[in-house]
Amino acid sequence: MRAALPDLLRELTERTEAVLQAPPGAGKTTLVPLALLDAPFTGGGRILVLEPRRLAARAAARRMAQLRREQVGETVGYRVRQESRIGPNTRIEVITEGILIRLLQDDPSLEGVAAVVFDEFHERSLQADLGLALTLDARSAFRPELRVLVMSATLDGARVSRMLNDAPVISSEGRMFPVDVKWLDRVPQGRVEDTVASAVRNTLPETEGDVLVFLPGAGEIRRTAERLEGLAADIRPLYGALPFNQQDAAIKPSPAGRRKVVLSTDIAETSLTIEGVRVVIDCGLARRPLFEPNSGMTRLVTMPTSRASAEQRAGRAGRLAPGTCLRLWTRAEHAARRDFEPPEILGADLAQLLLELAVWGTTADALRWMDPPEERALAGASELLNQLGALDGDRISAQGRRMVRFGAHPRLAHMLLAATSPSAQVTATQLAALIEEGDPLRNASSADVALRLPLRDKRLQRTAAEFARRLKAPKADVDPAVAGMLLARAYPDRIAQRTAEGRFRLRNGRQVHLHKGDPLCDADFLAVAHTGGRNHQVFLAAPLEASEVEAVFEDQITEETLVSWDASSDRAAAVRRRALGAVVLSEASASDVGSDEIARALMEQVRERGLHLLPWDKASRQLQDRLNFLHARDPDWPSRSEAWLTEHAEEWLLQHLTGMARLSDLRKLDLAEALLTGMDWSMRQALDGRVPTHLQVPTGSRIRIDYSDPQSPVLAVRIQEVFGMTDTPRIEGVPVTMHLLSPAQRPLQITTNLKGFWESSYFDVRKDMRGRYPKHYWPENPLEAEPTRRAKPRKR
Repeated sequence: MRAALPDLLRELTERTEAVLQAPPGAGKTTLVPLALLDAPFTGGGRILVLEPRRLAARAAARRMAQLRREQVGETVGYRVRQESRIGPNTRIEVITEGILIRLLQDDPSLEGVAAVVFDEFHERSLQADLGLALTLDARSAFRPELRVLVMSATLDGARVSRMLNDAPVISSEGRMFPVDVKWLDRVPQGRVEDTVASAVRNTLPETEGDVLVFLPGAGEIRRTAERLEGLAADIRPLYGALPFNQQDAAIKPSPAGRRKVVLSTDIAETSLTIEGVRVVIDCGLARRPLFEPNSGMTRLVTMPTSRASAEQRAGRAGRLAPGTCLRLWTRAEHAARRDFEPPEILGADLAQLLLELAVWGTTADALRWMDPPEERALAGASELLNQLGALDGDRISAQGRRMVRFGAHPRLAHMLLAATSPSAQVTATQLAALIEEGDPLRNASSADVALRLPLRDKRLQRTAAEFARRLKAPKADVDPAVAGMLLARAYPDRIAQRTAEGRFRLRNGRQVHLHKGDPLCDADFLAVAHTGGRNHQVFLAAPLEASEVEAVFEDQITEETLVSWDASSDRAAAVRRRALGAVVLSEASASDVGSDEIARALMEQVRERGLHLLPWDKASRQLQDRLNFLHARDPDWPSRSEAWLTEHAEEWLLQHLTGMARLSDLRKLDLAEALLTGMDWSMRQALDGRVPTHLQVPTGSRIRIDYSDPQSPVLAVRIQEVFGMTDTPRIEGVPVTMHLLSPAQRPLQITTNLKGFWESSYFDVRKDMRGRYPKHYWPENPLEAEPTRRAKPRKR
């Protein structure tokens, strides 16, 4: 890393932006900011170093202070949420990304800041992308001399360079010891903690140094630790929700003669050096938040890591000496993994980002992004912020400006501001801490937040105290009775109504469910704070009364008269409904509904259940077939196919259902008249002329024509009635298919060439029929024979 510093300083002297690529362990996090201290272009100004995680920020500041033989808070300090070590002489401030956004919103010119360094930018957190976009915008407007440096281990440097006006890319090989990467021969079976625990026990005797194990989450870490009890090593968990002292215990070197096994989430993947690690065991999984715009909910999903992430993790074993990495998956599976983790901005809840942009006074499309936020996600965020009162259309409201000062998700900020009494304010701070820090009772038998409010968890209490400070909340007792109304303020889109035992319907129509046996199953309404899993199980919620829903959402409740279908009586019924989206607060029968609306409900039943509900008879079916036959030859004539009739029911059926409400009323429908809807008198006359209902045969009988086959009409007639008939009838130029019937009404011949039949096949038919029907007339010359309706012609 030191070899690359002269090139980096030269580029930043000549230009105001640069990209630095260096592998894990190269020292970029600590060496680069220290090198910038004495650079002429800094002019004694401050250097802001952004780290994506609090733990990494604190560790980086401590390491830089050690290199200068100083205490943290002198030249080098840090600022993270709930903790600050900054002094009057501090010039390097290691901060988390949210702190940068607050600094920019307070002072877009970043007065006194000479450089902003984005470390580990490849993690592509939402706040890092937003922080960089705002920094670039602020620089163009106020501080063209401000230096911006983006540092990464695995990100495509050329792509970052293009976004930074083709900034120079400096690469450093770093000091990386070789790492022996090992793989499994086959895909492991069973629970991940069983596989990991077995790998730790097998690997420990064969290796030297401490072991770093990557697991997807805190639950897997706890269960793996249980399986490793009795191991001759110190088991150290490491994840973001742990108290700082326990995090520090995982990072610090092991006592002489002892080995440690650090069970970590991806918090240890980058920028954080854990002393003594020579072995990495990687389960190859990570837990990522996945926001679903359709439901407005975020759920945590366990997924395979990318190849870039796997390289980062393996590099942890080679920072201090040659090491070993055991990947608990196969080479073939590795080849199929994606190259990089997707950026958070493409799959996250964008409400907080959009609120920050509104405060900044701009829109997403006016800023520079590596990956622009998607329009659909921005639209969903805008809808939520308008529900919370943070936006008035596209503009920031006074409420929105108050909300953004809390530095919390807009949902939580809105809830805190909605609390008015002392007890409600204290309760709101506890709820906000619970939601932001995570549920300490993940395996509790109930999702009720009231069970969590009395807990004296130090982490929750510290966060609650910070919220209380920002809210200026007085001291008071927590009141679980107001928890439902407070959560309703934070989650107006997640008001849920019970539909069955343990099942609830959200305001947006989605279904969620409670664990069987949860006392909240008896609640009529819930305010839902946290759901997860494929079936959206409720993990955190509070009960609500209907009156509370009415009170909180008075201005959003709609009242309308609806016509629905009563399946028990098979009739349309009108109700007056008061509702909050899909949550129905009250329903009552309505009598002042127009017959057109009732008719429409009946029509929809026909459309949904099928046209067979209509009173079809031979005449109406034939009329439908005649129209389809004519339409097939002349597109100017309307279609009456089953598909057309279903899709266009409003055009031909609805007007004929006026005054009807029940399925039984359909018996009164003049279906033939309905099928002719839209055709004037001249068209109806032309229809009968071009596509007649009957044909007259030589005996004078009028025989109904069957048009069910649109390729050719069919005339079924007894053979004796067409003796002497030589020409095959034609309709619209199409020869009629003649079904010549026996005395028993069974087809003797099917033909479209009547004359050809008389001259050939008839004689075989006559020979057979004379034997079977001797009393009937079977002339030798059918072309000259007299037709008859009887068995034989009358004698003259």
